[in-house]
Amino acid sequence: MPVPSPDFKKALKRLSEPEKEALLLRAVRRDAELYETFRFELLADVTIGQIQEETADRIHELFNVAVSGRLLNRSLVKAVRASVQEAARARRITKNKQLEIDLLVYILRQCIDNYSGQFDSVYDGFYNATARLAARVPALVLKSLHEDLWVEYKSEFDDILRELHSRKKSHHLKFELPRSFEIPH
Repeated sequence: MPVPSPDFKKALKRLSEPEKEALLLRAVRRDAELYETFRFELLADVTIGQIQEETADRIHELFNVAVSGRLLNRSLVKAVRASVQEAARARRITKNKQLEIDLLVYILRQCIDNYSGQFDSVYDGFYNATARLAARVPALVLKSLHEDLWVEYKSEFDDILRELHSRKKSHHLKFELPRSFEIPH
């Protein structure tokens, strides 16, 4: 991301209010994420809860589109990847890491509650993608959130990890999938 030069800042200050408004409107029409960011920062009625709900709806839609695919396992892997990108986008818009973690947990719940039958498929892409996400999110909780919040996620992650370890494929993973969410003392 380029850093605005002093000349650019001076030129921006010389613009009149209508010119600044036109420039800003042109910029947000071209970039949906910029629009969402400004919408969140400028409008009082747009809350983190509303952004979370909108993003959860988009994630739900991504999984619904995946179900209609001919190659379900591959489509589900794409849905997981796109959903993780949606969660990251929500974090960039709101600057709230807990929102991203809550959305990642929502993605894991979608995978386990609705598509766990695909874990036993001969194709292991979807299981691997879900397991990688399940291995990554607890570390993200420990790194990004205050230690008082860690306990809130423990039972959820323990349940997710237990479900993933109950499958035969857990022994063939090429990375370490923890058995439980370990909270440091």
